[in-house]
Amino acid sequence: MADSQSIILHQYEASPFSEKIRLALRLKNLSWFAVDAPVIMPKPDLVPLTGGYRRIPVMQIGSDIYCDTRLILRELETRFPLPSLNLPMHEGSSVMLSSWTDRVWFQVSVAVIFGEIGDSVPEAFKKDRAAMSGREFDVEAMKTATPFMQDQWRAHLMWIEERLTGGKAAGLSEYLLGTKPGLADVHAHMNVWFTARNVPNFVETCFETAPLTQAWYNRLNQVEGRKPTSLSGGEALKVAETSVPRLVAASTAHESQNLVVGESIAVAPDDYGKDWVKGELVHADHQRVIIKRYDDKVGTMNIHYPRAGYIVRRI
Repeated sequence: MADSQSIILHQYEASPFSEKIRLALRLKNLSWFAVDAPVIMPKPDLVPLTGGYRRIPVMQIGSDIYCDTRLILRELETRFPLPSLNLPMHEGSSVMLSSWTDRVWFQVSVAVIFGEIGDSVPEAFKKDRAAMSGREFDVEAMKTATPFMQDQWRAHLMWIEERLTGGKAAGLSEYLLGTKPGLADVHAHMNVWFTARNVPNFVETCFETAPLTQAWYNRLNQVEGRKPTSLSGGEALKVAETSVPRLVAASTAHESQNLVVGESIAVAPDDYGKDWVKGELVHADHQRVIIKRYDDKVGTMNIHYPRAGYIVRRI
């Protein structure tokens, strides 16, 4: 049964960002609980925890809520350091790589996938993603652009092949930065998994000129780890209600905006899903910002965001 120390991942099966965290959990062989969140809004068992943040996945440990995969991975490494994924050469470089995988390559993957399967996508999903991104979900435009975006996707994939080829020359070809999988591999795996799941024939064709990448991808897919335990959204809310946020240093040292602990701020992603979440500032530094908020369903929560990729403002 889940308690205040359990890892609870609010996710859904087809989410590539959820798969990124699932892979990390498998590699670290951690036990965890899976809450299957709705793919589109409304998300009645998530919003009380996040204050309106809607992107998936979200990690919950007690009444601490962690948003964005980069911060979730950082927190998993801090709380559960062994086995480590932040291996030598992965420090810092893996986060820099995530800006490529999560933004540039992910958008290319979306174009390739929906250019192929867009006609079968429900209208409710299209409307939801249009509202989330702030632009029309134009399947016809994606279909027209498919050949060009496939060229782009293959070029991104070949960067992995180039890295593995360089590693092979040094006797380190199994993973991106060494002989063991680490955070860089977790970030890079996501788009291959996402695209292979939806347009497998295209990815298989790409693998014909990327044999080292295909072997790398297969090795990561073969990692088993522990199976998650299913948890309902209501049960996750109950865990939050009966928990208290973890103690954290109330500090804003070296804060560039001169924010002060206790003042009211709002936080939102800077790219899409720009739903502002308001709360009381608990902690801010160069890597994360933590706000405290109260919800009638769950009580007091601490919500954690990474600094890069998020806008923080006074209210």
